Amino acid sequence: MEILKSGSDVLFILLGAIMVLAMHAGFAFLEVGTVRKKNQVNALVKIVADFSVSTLAYFFIGYGIAYGIDFFHGAQTLTEKNGFELVKFFFLLTFAAAIPAIVSGGIAERARFYPQLAATFLLVALIYPLFEGIAWNGRFGIQDWLMQQFGAKFHDFAGSVVVHAVGGWIALGAVLLLGARHGRYGRDGAIAAHPPSSIPFLALGAWILAVGWFGFNVMSAQTIDAVSGLVAVNSLMAMVGGILAALFAGRNDPGFVHNGALAGLVAVCAGSDVMHPLGALTTGAVAGALFVWAFTLTQNKWKIDDVLGVWPLHGLCGAWGGVAAGIFGAQMLGGVGGVSLASQLVGTLLGVTIALAGGFAVYGALKKLVGLRLSQEEEFNGADLSIHKISAEPRYGD
Repeated sequence: MEILKSGSDVLFILLGAIMVLAMHAGFAFLEVGTVRKKNQVNALVKIVADFSVSTLAYFFIGYGIAYGIDFFHGAQTLTEKNGFELVKFFFLLTFAAAIPAIVSGGIAERARFYPQLAATFLLVALIYPLFEGIAWNGRFGIQDWLMQQFGAKFHDFAGSVVVHAVGGWIALGAVLLLGARHGRYGRDGAIAAHPPSSIPFLALGAWILAVGWFGFNVMSAQTIDAVSGLVAVNSLMAMVGGILAALFAGRNDPGFVHNGALAGLVAVCAGSDVMHPLGALTTGAVAGALFVWAFTLTQNKWKIDDVLGVWPLHGLCGAWGGVAAGIFGAQMLGGVGGVSLASQLVGTLLGVTIALAGGFAVYGALKKLVGLRLSQEEEFNGADLSIHKISAEPRYGD
């Protein structure tokens, strides 16, 4: 018989949902501070519109795919067990909506607005819940198979792979299909720099994300009796490790420093409940250095125009976090145990495969059917103009 969830549990997970919801403001300002001024309004509107579309996609389709639960019942039925399932949906929705928020940073400044909203719906309704259900709800028997083969299931406490790696590898497909911004790379090999438009906005976005991350990680316990202070301290240590590694590897670049904090937090999500704090510090430091190295490589050597570096930050650091949980979660390295490096490798690879295939499928279909890119003229004038036409009359007051 299922235990009735207490009102305290409902409040606990509701506060977590609110904290992660606030992180979407962090996504917005991180993007606003990175893109050029002519694209700032587009970034703000895109993030909030993506969240709204994500809510509908997850409510009507995605949550049912992941957990086999729907909300097509009377309100009285929905509020049984203190409405815990409703606030759990709200909490997990904020995770699901991070997928298009991550992708948004990679495709910024040249993606058409409404095709991106269509992609958001498909990703949150179909692609993300597929792996979410496998990792967090034991769908398709894959977790049971890993248990039989390697003695432990794939462990991802708060989404290094389920959320971040999936979002980052989807974004890679979208970025490759879109191509670079006009003028970013010259035929003679020259690279046109597009520095951040506002370091203060970029820093504000990073700080909002970092604070909200403690709701993202700690409240993934979902009930008060399961909450662990270890998760909070490990999140802190990984963030610090990411900052310091990016500070030195990035030669004091402020963009690298602030993203280093996020790299560390991305990587520690999976194993934050099983690592020793020193393991979390190491995990975060590796992630901070990995982000700087991979961002520089993709932008300058491979000429992949990932505006915010979301594939290095979320895709690579998220995958590293999945593997790191199997390393630093082991008892021989001071961890709690109950993890298998082999299961972590298989689970991480599966998440990356589903995300990359899903990203190419969704964005490839939209590119063929309706097109993904702004015209060269629209891109030159600014993506803000793709939301509304210039009017001689003021739109928002005098």
